[in-house]
Amino acid sequence: MSEKKSFVLRLNAQTYEALEKWASDEFRSVNGQLEWIIDKALKDAKRSKMREKKDQ
Repeated sequence: MSEKKSFVLRLNAQTYEALEKWASDEFRSVNGQLEWIIDKALKDAKRSKMREKKDQ
């Protein structure tokens, strides 16, 4: 299992509430939703190391 890093992220209340609702709609935690969003963005931009390994 890969090591996870933690960091502080500051969001305004409206952004957090929208993210919380989206996460709830998809049965994820806010943290899990953020990980999913970031992973998808990295894959779409072809910048994901996991994707590069699969493509080789």
